[in-house]
Amino acid sequence: METVNPEHKKLRFTRTIRLDRGDPEAKRQEILEYFNNTFTIYEKLFDVINDKEAYYIKAEPLRHPLIFYYGHTATFFINKFMLGGYIKERINPKFESMFAVGVDEMDWDDLNDSHYDWPTVDEVREYRNKVRELVTKKIKEFPISIPITWESPFWTVMMGIEHERIHLETSSVIIRRLPADKVHDESLWPLCPETDFQGYDSEGNPRVNENFPKNELLDVEEGTVSTGKNDGLYGWDNEYGEHVVKVPAFKASKFLVSNYDYLQFMLDGGYENQKWWTEEGWRWNRSTQMKRPLFWVPDQVVNNKQTYKYRAFTKVIDMPWDWPVETNYLESKAYCNWLAAKTGKSIRLPTEEEWYRLRDMIKTDLPDWEFGTVGNINLEVYASSCPINKFQTNGFYDIVGNVWQHTETPFDGYDGFKIHPLYDDFSTPCFDTKHNMIKGGSWISTGNEAIYHSRYAFRRHFYQHAGFRYVESDTPVIIKDNNYETEPAAVQYLEFHYGKSYFNLENFPKKCAELAVQICKEKGIELGRALDLGCAVGRTTYELAKLGFKEAVGLDLSARFFQLAVKLKDQGKVRYALPEEGDIVEFKEIELSKLGYEDIKDRVTFYQQDVSNLDLKKFNSFDLVFAGDLIETMKYPKMLLTMIHKLLNPNGILVLTTSNNWSTKVTAKDQWVGGFKKDGENYTTYEGLSQILKENFVQIKEPHDVQYVARETARKFHFTFTQVTYWQRK
Repeated sequence: METVNPEHKKLRFTRTIRLDRGDPEAKRQEILEYFNNTFTIYEKLFDVINDKEAYYIKAEPLRHPLIFYYGHTATFFINKFMLGGYIKERINPKFESMFAVGVDEMDWDDLNDSHYDWPTVDEVREYRNKVRELVTKKIKEFPISIPITWESPFWTVMMGIEHERIHLETSSVIIRRLPADKVHDESLWPLCPETDFQGYDSEGNPRVNENFPKNELLDVEEGTVSTGKNDGLYGWDNEYGEHVVKVPAFKASKFLVSNYDYLQFMLDGGYENQKWWTEEGWRWNRSTQMKRPLFWVPDQVVNNKQTYKYRAFTKVIDMPWDWPVETNYLESKAYCNWLAAKTGKSIRLPTEEEWYRLRDMIKTDLPDWEFGTVGNINLEVYASSCPINKFQTNGFYDIVGNVWQHTETPFDGYDGFKIHPLYDDFSTPCFDTKHNMIKGGSWISTGNEAIYHSRYAFRRHFYQHAGFRYVESDTPVIIKDNNYETEPAAVQYLEFHYGKSYFNLENFPKKCAELAVQICKEKGIELGRALDLGCAVGRTTYELAKLGFKEAVGLDLSARFFQLAVKLKDQGKVRYALPEEGDIVEFKEIELSKLGYEDIKDRVTFYQQDVSNLDLKKFNSFDLVFAGDLIETMKYPKMLLTMIHKLLNPNGILVLTTSNNWSTKVTAKDQWVGGFKKDGENYTTYEGLSQILKENFVQIKEPHDVQYVARETARKFHFTFTQVTYWQRK
């Protein structure tokens, strides 16, 4: 390792701190030092820029210019302190709005520079000094106790610190994309001097020495991965919960894929051949017209062959062929598909759990590992990548560090995931199957990024200091839909079926199942098969099985609704964004196991079906038919009521709930069951039901009302009295 001066060593070699042990006042001082270290090294990162105009260049088209990020990490402290009620006045309201959001192509991000009147670099630097002064004051004043938990103001301080360390890395990626003449070397950021570059031969081919690291696949035994944070270190919300998975045996590449390895893919027409790319990858390929990794710089053409140099953090250097290639996920995936075809093996990227099987070979975590030996990470070695054969653990190299490693796993929360109220949009907006996990960290991954439980994800076309290793495995990668449902009607039904109770009223779909099972038991009806007509998102169907029916079938015409019921069964959870007010939402999750449905889910089936045109060959012989507030939503309710007996066994039970909310927008008036004048007198829905059903049913219990509310927003509810009637087939 290179020799560094004491000031640089203190800045670069700081490690994240434990929050669950130690003397409180000593911990206060430790956090103060960690804050100042972080604030300073972040500013030192920008010292490599030698032209203030570079702060306003949009070097990364998908992100703001660097002036935004220079101010963003400071405003984060103020905005979170305000949100937590720890301060009552802002330092600069304009900055704290301008520098608040805009980092990941979210719907609320505004990346149009014409909408911004960016301040000068000196103005932002002065602002940062004021933020440093305020945060220092608060660290000295806040009450402190050990352990430091989510509720502590010191957790918010740590949130700001670790947030700034994330941007230490992401800002370095943007700086790396600036024109080379806009940056210069700084001794704080030493480039690795080791490389295998030996020039090009007369044919334009790169020369490598005989000891060049040649990749191979090594065995990884079957094992169980158990993750979920409990280490006393600061963590983001997605790191908490529980995740236990048995991982089948697989093989993993000994090394990360090198620049030289990736060149072979390019020389074989990798960027021109659609068959190696996913559909998403090929769209990106064609739209960007990329022909090479982002940080490869075209140099001379020799014998009709393109040669390359390499853009490191602050300068362009000769191509280090034995350093890891840096790609986005889409390029990494294409390489794996190409290599699979070349070798005839089941080659792909690892899953997050497979990476953890490798990570478990390192028996320590960042605060405790031996300094500078585990990997090129936490700025403990270089300010660049280094050769792929430098840091070895149990036969594998670069399990952590050098570059992040792409995985097949979309970003998601663990079981028991909860959102921190002061940063409710850190993880959940990225639970969209469009962000994939990256693991292991890079040379500049510090703080929380460098620990065992670190969980970060980026869109698949994004670039970081990220590369990949590959695995050989026949185990299929199952990608679950982990989006948050946002369609208003679907969200209202999910909350109505599975959300909390309001105004001390029982959950209506659950209550209906209880009433139906109760009447069946009273009449001595076997709890064999139950049919839920108009099941929507399925709560009553599940409850019928949970309460004893051997089979419960749910039917609904709306694919949007019944597919959510199926998703809950197949994937074990459904998420939705519940409107609070305006654009503010609460992110919620329904879990099959917590509802007690895990053991009965195989007795529940859902189908898309028009209930006014049922397939009687498929749907018959039920002991119970339930239709909850259904007939008022149908075009032809009379058609259903005149044939509904055919769905039931003799003596089978029909339970109906009706709110009698008839509308010609839904049902033509001649199809209304009631709610009109007949022979000059009021004719109710109950009377209409009795008239239609009397030929095939006997009413077995007096009708009664059940109240329920349906939530629209936090302050808007729809209150309903529905009438429950009970019928038995003759």
